Formats: sequence, C-alpha cells, structure tokens
Amino acid sequence: MAAVIWRKLPRRICNQRAYSKTRPCTEATKPERKAQDVNDKQGKRYGRTILCLRKEASVLQDYKINSKPAAYSSTNRRPGPNISNETDDYNDSFSLILENVPSTLGIKQVHNTYTVTCSRRLSSVRNTLLDLVYNKSGEEQCSAARWPAATKQKLDSDTVEIYDTKEDPRGFQKLDDAYRVLCFNSSELRDPVSAEEGQRILSNVSFLKGSMTPENISDYFCRLSWLPAEQHAVVMADSHFAMLCRYSADSRGTFTLPQFLQLFEAIVRLRVSSHAFLKLYEAEFCRRVWDMELSQLLFVADLWRCLGRSVPQYMEIVLSYVALRWKGLTMPQLVQLLYVIGENRRASPELMQKLELLLSTHLEQMNMEEVGAACLGFFKSKNGFSAHLMKRIGDKVAARIEDISNYSLVNVMKMFRYTHVDHLPFLKRLGEVAPERIPNMGTQGVMHVVLAYASLRYRDKSLLDAVASKVPSKVHYCRSKDVAKYLWSFSTLNYEPENAEEFFCSLTEQLHHKMHEFERFPEHLLTALLALAFMGRFPHDLIDVALSPQFVKLATEGSPFELKKDLFTLDGTVAIECPDYQGHRLPVHLQQEVTEMLWNFAKQDICVKPEVVEATILLQVMLGSPQFVKNHMILPHTRSADLEVHFDPTGKPLPLNMEASNEKVQKLEFKFSGIPVTDQLISQLAKRRAGGPVFKSESDNVAGSDSVDSVKKMLQTEVEDRGHTGLNLKVFRNGVPLTDSLLSTITNSKTPVTMAAIQPEGPSEIRKLAIQVSNRNHYCYNSRTLLGLHSMKRRQLVQAGYVVVELPHWEWFPLLKRTRSEKLSYLHQKLYSSLD
Repeated sequence: MAAVIWRKLPRRICNQRAYSKTRPCTEATKPERKAQDVNDKQGKRYGRTILCLRKEASVLQDYKINSKPAAYSSTNRRPGPNISNETDDYNDSFSLILENVPSTLGIKQVHNTYTVTCSRRLSSVRNTLLDLVYNKSGEEQCSAARWPAATKQKLDSDTVEIYDTKEDPRGFQKLDDAYRVLCFNSSELRDPVSAEEGQRILSNVSFLKGSMTPENISDYFCRLSWLPAEQHAVVMADSHFAMLCRYSADSRGTFTLPQFLQLFEAIVRLRVSSHAFLKLYEAEFCRRVWDMELSQLLFVADLWRCLGRSVPQYMEIVLSYVALRWKGLTMPQLVQLLYVIGENRRASPELMQKLELLLSTHLEQMNMEEVGAACLGFFKSKNGFSAHLMKRIGDKVAARIEDISNYSLVNVMKMFRYTHVDHLPFLKRLGEVAPERIPNMGTQGVMHVVLAYASLRYRDKSLLDAVASKVPSKVHYCRSKDVAKYLWSFSTLNYEPENAEEFFCSLTEQLHHKMHEFERFPEHLLTALLALAFMGRFPHDLIDVALSPQFVKLATEGSPFELKKDLFTLDGTVAIECPDYQGHRLPVHLQQEVTEMLWNFAKQDICVKPEVVEATILLQVMLGSPQFVKNHMILPHTRSADLEVHFDPTGKPLPLNMEASNEKVQKLEFKFSGIPVTDQLISQLAKRRAGGPVFKSESDNVAGSDSVDSVKKMLQTEVEDRGHTGLNLKVFRNGVPLTDSLLSTITNSKTPVTMAAIQPEGPSEIRKLAIQVSNRNHYCYNSRTLLGLHSMKRRQLVQAGYVVVELPHWEWFPLLKRTRSEKLSYLHQKLYSSLD
C-alpha cells in the first residue's frame, strides 16, 4: 500500500495540524505523470494510490484537498462565543477564500501544489477485482482486425461529439427576445474594461474599506466582470477581491433589488462559484422571494444554474410561489420554468399536473426547441405527460421533423420512452429521416433514440441499420452507460444488423476499456452481459468478473439498484448455454433467495392473469386431474412462469403436480363425470348428426346393449375425427355439443378418450411440454418477432429438453370469449400436434 507523506511545515507557516495514519483508507487520484510511474512499477492501477485519513474524514463522499503553503498564515482569526451560528459558519468557511490569495508576508513559495480527490466509493479491493478482466484468454477476445482504427483519435477531434451540458439545453432561449429578461445571456458583448482599470478598482476597495456603499460594491463587481476573460482568474486571486466579497456579504440586506440582481449577474459572469458567501446570497434571495416578480425569480434561478450550484431551499420557495400564480404564466415563462425545474430535478406532482394543463394550451404556439425544452424539464423531474398530450406532441414533431434540432429531438424521444406512449406516424417518420440525421448526432444522443425505440418495442430496420453503421467508428466516445444501452436496445429488439459481427464485437471490446467505470456503475456491466446473452454471445472473461464474489458484493451492497435478479439471470443462462464455462458462479444461497423472490412475484402477478388461469383450468379438465398440470417457473432465472405437462410414449399424461390435493381432484372429476346417461339421451345422440348419416333403430325405445355399443362406436369415430379436425367442432342436429366431458362420461372413462385415440411415435421416454401463454409485450410492436429475453428463454427451454407449446395472444385471447368446447378443442389440438 502506498502512502502520502505530509511534511510538517515550520510553525510560522502553518498551525501544527497532522493527518492521522489510522484506518479507514480511501483512494486518491494523483497527477498523470506520477500515476504513470506507479503503473510502471506496480502494474495497472488506474493512477490511484492509498491515502490514509482520520476516521472522521472517511465519512465524506467527495472532497478536495488543495496543498498550498501560501494559504497557511499565522493570522488565524476565530469568532467569539456570542456570535450566531450562521456567522460562525460564514467566518470559518470565508477563510477558505484566502487559499487562492498570494501571501504578502514574505514567505517563500514552495511549488508543491496538487489536488487529491477522494471518494469512499473507490477502494483498492474493487480496483483489484476489475483488473481481473485483463487476464482473459485470447479465444474469448474479438479479433483485433474488427476493432476500429478510430479508437486512437483524440476525443475532442470530432465536433459532432462535443456536448456542453450547460449551453445545449438553452438553445430555445436564443430564438425569442422574450427570454432576455428571464435568463442570463453569456454571449452579451460590451466594451471590455482594461486590466489597469481593474487594478485601480481593487485598489479603491482597500482604500475605502468599511465606507463602501451598496452602490459602490455593485458597481465594482459589474465593472470587474467586464474584464477580459483571461483576467478573471487574476482578479479572484487578489486579496482585495476577497475583501470586496466580504463587504458584499455583510451588506446584502441593504442592497436594492436591482443592485442585488446586477451584483449577482456580475458574479456569474466572473464564474465565482466556490466561495462561502454564496450561501448567504441564497438565504437573502429566499428572504426576498415574495417581494419579487416571477420574471425576476426565474432570472435568479437561471443565474444559479449558470453557476452550477444547487439551491434547493430557494427553488422550493419559488415553486410554492408558482403554485399560487400558475394560471398567469406566459408561454416563455412556462418554458423557462420547466427548464429550471428540469435542471434542479425536483417538483411536486401536483404542480407538474397544473403546468401540463397550461402547456397543452400553449402547445400550438411553441416552436420545436421549446417543445424539446418542455419535454426535458418533465423528463428530468420524473414527471410524464398524459397519453393525449404525447399524441399531440408526436403529431407536431412528425409534421415538422426537418425543423427540430437533434438535441430537442432526443428530448422528445426521452419522453416517449418515459411515458411508453406509441405514436406510429412519428416513429415511422423518424425512421425515414434516420439515415440522414443519425451521422450528424452525437453518440449519446443516438443512444437515447435507439433506447426509446427498444422501450416502445418498435423495430425499425432502417433506423437500426443507420445506428449500427455509425457505432463501430464512434465507439471510443461511448461511456459504459452508452455501451450497455446500445447492446440492450439491439438485443431487446432481437435484431442483428448487417454488420452484426463488427457492431457487437466493437462494443464488447469497449467494455474491456471501461472496466474502471463499472466499480461505480456495476449495473451497466450486467446490462451489457445480459444483452449479449439474449443474442447468444458469451464473453467468458467478462462473465467471470461479473459473477466473482467481489463484484457480486459490489452489485448487491454498493449499488442503489436491485441487481440480484440480473446476476441470477446471467448465472442461470451460463449454466444452460455455456457448458464449457469454468469461471465463477453465483452462490447457492443467493440463487435460492432470488428464486423465492421471483416466485412470490409470479404468484401475485403472472399466475393470476385471466388468460393463464383459464388455460390452467381447461388443461386440468382435458387431462383429467390437476396433478397433470403444474403452473410454475420452469426456468426461474427467466423471471416468468409456464404450464408444464408430461406425457409417456403412448400419449398418456403423467402426474407431476403432487401438491394438488385429493379434494380438488374429486371435485374436478365430479364436474365432468356427473352427466347421467339415460335412454332418452342415447336416443337423441343416435338420431342424426349434422351432415352425417341417419342412425335408425328398430324401435323408438333404444335401451338394448347393442344400441349402446353402436353409440359408443359412433362416438369413438367422432373422437378420431376430432383428432384430425382441430378447431372444427362436430355438433349434433339438435344442438348438443360434443365435448370432452360428455365423451368421457358416456364411454365411462375418467380421462378423456382422446388420449387413447392418439399414439404418438417417439423415443421411449417422458415427453415434457412447456406451455407458454404469451401476450403482446413478449413481441416487438405490431409483429410476431419475439423480444430478446423471451427468445432466449425458448432457446434455453429446448436445450433443457422441453417441447415449447405456445398459446399466442392473437389466437388465445379471442378464444377466451368463445365457448368452453372451442377452447378445449383448441388446447387439445395444440398439445397433441406438438407431440407428433
């Protein structure tokens, strides 16, 4: 373990503070050159070393330590005991401003300055875990020839991939002058102030000191903000600027509102974002909220956004203000408010419902960029639109898709994904222009588009092919999240593009390059590996890492997501489809835990669906007992239940559900065996069938055994006919339906005669059937193409020795409204035709 050695400075430079070397330890990131030296000596460790801190410091999530000897001076002022808590916090943190001020005490400067970033989430154990991936065998790696040469390019060489998270969402503000009073304009131009004048202003601060008026302070900030950009760092490093900040904080209550707004805008222009006095500014703005107009409130919120600071207390009060006056919002105010809400990622559902209603009234007057901004605001705050409003947005964008920017188009796609509203005209229109637009979109934007298509289960080959052709050459721009979502989208839609090998191989190789990101985002690795499993691709080295004890612990304890099911699905898939896999496996106790969890969910959700319950009951009736049908999770890791039935080589059902009680068996047998066979019934059956020959008896009273035998023979012939006709029901002239219950009663059989009529030829072993009651969510939208998970499940059922019998929703759901005889005949045909 490496350690950072802190040298004790002379007493005149720093007050004797030392870091304890007791545990716990956390990791630190060192400069690139030093990290390279460590890598050369100790192997790849991603430039990290171990920094031992005091136990109290280990609770911090992320913080920075700036080592600057000039920041330590002997003038350590401490507040008196009778000062308020707010002033205590302010004075303690205000001293940090002087860290960037050059020392004026004649102390020799020592250039030993660097930043150490610490995070409790990063540990040496996790790094060691992720290094295991580089021990992969050559046969599991993709061919080097398939790896695109573009990976050696610099990431900033492609203008298409440049993305500014602060500027790009603000494109709508530049299209209408109404937004000038609502937002900060960073591109505003004025005559710059000279550096000499800036020095003169700072000198006046020292000369005036406590006699400065609020007007002076506001004017000085404003003039300093118009210095050339390269002078801003020099200004903020000057001690006189720290004094000016202190004076502004002390006088914050005496500023008029225009002065305070002008001062704060100047601070944003100077990009002063880390000073402690900004907390006092937020408190002052919170105090003045109810004295300000809505335009001013939105302007201040936008200034805070431009500083990159979160102000939850201010935003909470502003949203309370808006909730009382929402009906008076103009369209620009509404769009700007939604933008601010999205950037702060919080708003009450009640308020968002009101804003949605207001948005629907302004939708026709909004341009494409404003529509995109509104969609992003709702998406980031985790609030969706109604289906009706989404349809209207889809109509509007589809009609003007040439006018919408790529950024706004992606925002609209995010909302379609979030609301799960399908809009065929819009999706088809986007598929038509995709080959032209996709090459000019950034990698992250393309990922959101294809992810929306996968979420909606909409399989558009033209769009998917356009994406697949772009990804291999741009894969080095992909984050771990992008790689996982690309793989998930294509695999969920069960689509292999024309360049499938290049596409999947380049993304798989990128997973190896992004292994260091999975220690913080383990869910992305599992998503990617499950997606590859859908398509029958299994990188053993990556699977070995994902199922290793260290990563399992990281995924189950260190992630905010529930990843146990993903681990279980991956482990179960490997057990069936990778017999040569020799790596780690999921612990047995965790498999049992997840199996129980999934089964409890299935019993409450899947097994009680009407279409499943109806199929279960009718199969029990048809086969003769509940013991012949078992509704359970045949493959628990596939997260769904099926109906299992066993037959012997002669086509006779075999009991497998021993949990069924005898009471249920007796009730079921009485239900279909309690029809009394009377002379009158036999006489009716022996008369004439629809479309068949006439059976004439010597007397009207048919009571002899010969007549009964003839009826049995006729019924036996009817049974054989039904075995070949499927859904074509034989109905007698007088309307008596020929059901399995009636046949079994007349022929005195507890199990339907149909089983004795069919003798399937096959191997002398048990025939296992997995009967799946599917629904439309198992298929791509408006098609009969199975989604990736369900396609993988059927593949694994076959490998496990089952014959898959599907009751597809386009056949079974309409039958649920038909007669019982039709449903029984359908099930009979499905089961016994699969045995043939």
